[in-house]
Amino acid sequence: MKTSERTRESESKLLPELFHLLRPHLSALDAFLDEQVQCFESEIKDKVDYCIDTSGKRIRPSLIFFSGWQGEEIIDNDLVKLAAVVEIIHLATLVHDDIMDMADIRRKQDTVAKKFGNTTAVLLGDALFSHAVFLSTQFPTPEVCQRVAIAMRNVCSGEIMQTMQRGDPDISLESYQRVIDLKTAELFYVSCFLGAKLSGEDSKFCEAAGQFGRKLGIAYQIYDDLTDLFGSQEKIGKTLGTDIATGKATLPLILMRERLDETERRKLSSTLAGEIPADIAYWLENLAQMGIFEEVKNTIFKEITQARTVIEPYREIPAVAFLETMSELLWNQVVALKSDQTSN
Repeated sequence: MKTSERTRESESKLLPELFHLLRPHLSALDAFLDEQVQCFESEIKDKVDYCIDTSGKRIRPSLIFFSGWQGEEIIDNDLVKLAAVVEIIHLATLVHDDIMDMADIRRKQDTVAKKFGNTTAVLLGDALFSHAVFLSTQFPTPEVCQRVAIAMRNVCSGEIMQTMQRGDPDISLESYQRVIDLKTAELFYVSCFLGAKLSGEDSKFCEAAGQFGRKLGIAYQIYDDLTDLFGSQEKIGKTLGTDIATGKATLPLILMRERLDETERRKLSSTLAGEIPADIAYWLENLAQMGIFEEVKNTIFKEITQARTVIEPYREIPAVAFLETMSELLWNQVVALKSDQTSN
């Protein structure tokens, strides 16, 4: 299915209404997350509370609520608990990511590592992972715990692979795609699959919803990698330029590498390998001149379109319209990022 400009424009107008519908569900999630802080030992509650920040975009919980949508007035406690499980896992990965990226800012405030130190941050992330597993055992079906555990394992595997690849300037496109499928798309998949599963949908739609989530997750990670190079720290709310500085070869850098002459390619390789200081401004200029932004943008749009195609046959299910509009949110973010580049 090819998304028309008219369809995108009409669905874009639904976004404020979409999140208005989610307000009671997200409020229930925030209240549940606040309760979870009390489960930790008194000596670390303040630090856990700092980790469980409620100012995030809540993309994965939103996907859970819409995949299992039963109506605006129905707050499904199992979906709220599942949303908390996935969000806590996500927050734990952010705590660990910021250590590895040596990032100082996350959501416009000090990262956990910056505020409490790397050692404490590692252990806080581990504690959050453990609590997410504990919560996942409290469902009537063991499938939730099983799939959450597999998702956590895959996320960690993706992070390990990415860590091992840091400083390697010759990472292939296939390796990059494999990493983001594991470390990001996996949680999107399990959010949509289990959201549909807990709402009682049949297995075919549950799998379709899961595959929608996987494609959307891939698109979102590529967008996140794009913002690291083309975003605004004030708007994005986190440290930018960390991928080049820490030797992480993302899609924009892989595409640029293939277009550089031999001399420039060696310079980029030395930069990613940490052999020479990262001249971020220099490489940003190269990326802009080569039109890399447009190519990456089109890759994101392709993934979003494929995600929508997977759930198109199930349009009679209310969740589908909501999930499609969620994909529109990411589409609009990419368009807005392009507008920022034009204005600059």
